[in-house]
Amino acid sequence: MDIAIHVNLTRKNAYDVACEVCRVLSDLGSRILMSHEFEGVFSAFDICFLEYEEAIKNCDVLITIGGDGTFIHASHDAAEYDKKILGINAGNLGFLAGLEKQELGLLKNLIDDNYEIDRRMMLSISHYKGDEPVKKHYCLNDVVVARGMSLRMCDIEVKCDDKKVNNYYCDGLILSTPTGSTAYSLSAGGPVVDPTIESIIMTPICTHSLFSRSMIFRPESVIELVVTNPDLCLPVLSCDGEKSIDLDKDSRLIIKRAERYSKIIRIKSDSFSDILKAKLIERRA
Repeated sequence: MDIAIHVNLTRKNAYDVACEVCRVLSDLGSRILMSHEFEGVFSAFDICFLEYEEAIKNCDVLITIGGDGTFIHASHDAAEYDKKILGINAGNLGFLAGLEKQELGLLKNLIDDNYEIDRRMMLSISHYKGDEPVKKHYCLNDVVVARGMSLRMCDIEVKCDDKKVNNYYCDGLILSTPTGSTAYSLSAGGPVVDPTIESIIMTPICTHSLFSRSMIFRPESVIELVVTNPDLCLPVLSCDGEKSIDLDKDSRLIIKRAERYSKIIRIKSDSFSDILKAKLIERRA
């Protein structure tokens, strides 16, 4: 099995965890692929160093070592090339991690094909300026439209399937997948949704309204967002916490279920409720 490894070396324990992962996988007879950026760090191991994109294209499985941010960033690349992905937690919460750093012996199950695949819904975000397409983005967790370097609230008009839903006077809106329902959306008061229930969750941020609850849309819904007062609130767009993009007065966003999915490897038998309890309730996160 050809396994690509991506490591977030800014994490305190990531280097040590990565070294142990390399040792375990080498002993199991796997070929390890890594980006050239790690060549000087892991040169002691028998690793095939390639361009990052080539490593993803040529692997059977992508393993990330770090936290949820590392996993989510790499999941975009894995989904683009229809690759399976496994997260190993070297951080704190690690809600999306399939293994903790003390469970690396379970990597044998990966080589033996003794695992399941969680097929997770993603969102596509089409950014238009007027009627002209600007760029298309994808996210596994959420897309956020929020006020930028301004203290003025945004006035955001929301449509679903070409029918007006509401105007929200707020700091911003979060549209999340069920996977992302335990992230920013939860912090803003949104519901926790089992990731097997495909849907689009919309949660307002600090809305100045008596109607401030989240809404859950069916997965086939097409959501349109327009910020009607961009000159006052200087709105920005962020997909999965990536670098913010400024939105101007002609910006329009179309958000819907993506045609691609994230194939997340689940080696352990933990259910969603097991993970929720361990990660959020017992840790008081």
